[in-house]
Amino acid sequence: MKEEKGTVGSRQSIHHKNGGHSNGTNDEPVSFFWKSHTISVLTTLLLLLCYLTFLEDQSEHSSEYNAKRGVLACIIVFLAFGVTQAKDGPFLRPHPVLWRFILCCSVIYELCLIFLLFQTAKDARRWMSHFDPKLGVQLPEHDYGGSCLLYDENNTENPWHNFWDKIDGFVPAHLFGWWIKTLILRDYWLTFLLSILFEILEYSLQHQLPNFSECWWDHWILDFIICNGGGILLGMFTLQHLEMKKYHWRSLWSIPTYSGKFYRFMGQFTPYSWRKFSWCATYSLKRWLAVLGLIVMFSLCELNVFYLKTALWIPPEHYTVLGRLLFVSFLGLVSIRECYDYLNDSACKKFGQQSWIFCLIIITESLIAVKFLWTTVTLPPPQHIIILWTCIAIGLVLYTCWLFVPNLFRTIRAQLSNDETNIKTKVH
Repeated sequence: MKEEKGTVGSRQSIHHKNGGHSNGTNDEPVSFFWKSHTISVLTTLLLLLCYLTFLEDQSEHSSEYNAKRGVLACIIVFLAFGVTQAKDGPFLRPHPVLWRFILCCSVIYELCLIFLLFQTAKDARRWMSHFDPKLGVQLPEHDYGGSCLLYDENNTENPWHNFWDKIDGFVPAHLFGWWIKTLILRDYWLTFLLSILFEILEYSLQHQLPNFSECWWDHWILDFIICNGGGILLGMFTLQHLEMKKYHWRSLWSIPTYSGKFYRFMGQFTPYSWRKFSWCATYSLKRWLAVLGLIVMFSLCELNVFYLKTALWIPPEHYTVLGRLLFVSFLGLVSIRECYDYLNDSACKKFGQQSWIFCLIIITESLIAVKFLWTTVTLPPPQHIIILWTCIAIGLVLYTCWLFVPNLFRTIRAQLSNDETNIKTKVH
């Protein structure tokens, strides 16, 4: 990932006069891999379309096969257009084409979500079976809570069996996920707050989805301390390393040894520079509301995976679940950086393109979950959950007023005082 310190000016500085991209070094000319290749891509697409039109007989295949291949061809043409013509984002390493490709994939994903949004739950699940024949089958009931005894005295051979039964492939994936989230947000306290909030959300939504019905030690020992805490700790160590690292890059061709060339090549997959985030949530009401909105969207993104699995009958072990998590991680890297630039960079006047489409994706996923699981999401929560969130809401409102209402009154008083001074000056 190449990361620039600015948004507008620095992005212009990485372009050469001939319209090509710099590769992150001052002494290395624009090579074959850093040119746009717009004409080459266009020619290749035209030749491929001509071949499919004149030299291949579509009547030999079924209508379903031709329809699937036609949709795939539309996607390929759109991706080819996007990776050659879309605007660059804040990251340019390992190559700008990667981040343009991710942007285009996010647009395609959003279009698929909108298509599903206009279907019934039954039809949407049937469409998922066209994507993978293994899908479209109702998920079996599963007891996620089970026995909550951490130490089972009755089992002399393995008294810790309840704990070890929870240790599976999702544990390292969970830890890795929070490591990525820490790198995305680049803030310990914000990530720690999101970690606590998600555990509270799991407690609050147990009456809707059985996935959230876990034992107390599964919530607070396995998830919060080991997975969440371990991932956040690793993320902070990684951030410290990236902040202290000296970033000096040499041209690949100026390095004499093969080992040096290899390390320089591998370095292309690391940041070009690093920018430390300081969200300063309490600095102004605008930043406070922006950070609160970020927390809400982040939490919705986390919850959507559980609700979408239930709504579309996708097994937890299916590759689309892990694929979405990886895809969302790439989207989050760019989106959070664009959000930060929008709040801090005075030269950034527009909400970033990746942030814009990512917000749309999160809201669309939530709408699909609400539409297909209306009976589930409208189940009344227990009374203690209502009391808990009422206290959280009241506390949040009171804390916001305590932070910003006195400043608001001081600003109004200062403005009135200035107006009176100006009136007196005009009179005299």
